[in-house]
Amino acid sequence: MKTRQDIINAISKVQHPAIAYSLLDLGIVKDVEFNNNKAIITFAFPFPNIPIAERLVNSIYNPINLLGVDFGYVIVVMNEEEKAKFMQMEVDGWKK
Repeated sequence: MKTRQDIINAISKVQHPAIAYSLLDLGIVKDVEFNNNKAIITFAFPFPNIPIAERLVNSIYNPINLLGVDFGYVIVVMNEEEKAKFMQMEVDGWKK
């Protein structure tokens, strides 16, 4: 039986395509819920309608799917504190 920690472990290495940090570190993956073999991931984006949202969601879907776990997600917008942290990490970790 899979656990919430199994889900977190599976997605912990998924990096942002342009920033040298994981989606967990960046706060883009804000929360992981796991019940009845279904992972519900809360994605927090710094702005609504970001162009790579689908790409980021799919990058998390793949390792969860490999675990044989159902996948669902919710998208929210970061609050100002989360956004400030993300923006600083973006500057620090931008892949050149």
